[in-house]
Amino acid sequence: MTARIGWFTTARGPGSRGMYEAVAGAVAAGEIDAEFACVFTNRDPGEDEVTDGFFELVRSYGHPLVTRSSVRYRRSVGGKLSRPGEPLPAWREHFDALVAEDLEAHPFDVGMMAGYMLIFTAGFVRSHPILNQHPALPDGPRGTWREVIRALIRGDAAESGIMLHLAIPEVDEGPVVAYCRYPLHSATLDPLWAELARGGGADGLDDAALEATPLFAAIREEGMRYEPPLVLATLAEFGTGELRVEGARVVDSRGASRQPADLTHAVLARAESTGR
Repeated sequence: MTARIGWFTTARGPGSRGMYEAVAGAVAAGEIDAEFACVFTNRDPGEDEVTDGFFELVRSYGHPLVTRSSVRYRRSVGGKLSRPGEPLPAWREHFDALVAEDLEAHPFDVGMMAGYMLIFTAGFVRSHPILNQHPALPDGPRGTWREVIRALIRGDAAESGIMLHLAIPEVDEGPVVAYCRYPLHSATLDPLWAELARGGGADGLDDAALEATPLFAAIREEGMRYEPPLVLATLAEFGTGELRVEGARVVDSRGASRQPADLTHAVLARAESTGR
């Protein structure tokens, strides 16, 4: 069963580009049974130099590219900017409806958000199976990656992880599809924990000061190592039919509800083999 992937990204930095390159390379090499149904970006050509470079990369792989600028649409209708903690403004529903029309010619089995800087509206995720990434374990801290790392340090956590969950109307509340674990104490990280302790620990630091510590940066880098391998390992499960989405459920090849897949072994093996 070849999984058809819908890829969603704003493509504004090296992280999202690297994620796409890792998956596109694996697909091209036949490492996973998948193909790109489309790559969607909420920027148009000429809008941003970095994103334009990403467009060239997508074309080099021959993947169908679909673009629609959310900024240009918002300005054309006089819409307000979205604000954290507030309901999405009305223009967002209209924009996602247009995106859905754009994608009708590119049906996919599973969508992957990789650096997509918008929250999908309820109507869109009800009709499209989309995976979102969160930089923590299923029982780990919530919030942005900055909030997660701050919580890990302040809690002297022994481990963390990356998880992929199904996007549903309730933001960040969808069922966990797959995850991996990685240690936060190692030959690389332990000296940085000790350095922080010698300086008085995390309790005496505000958020900005904590984020400026070498430990914070190292944990961020460590977590990013495992993001592409987890996406690859998860998409491989979709390619074999061991994972698929039915409505708001993640099921196995027999249609039975699937518990979150701990893919730590596969992820660590892939990370070591690629040097990531």
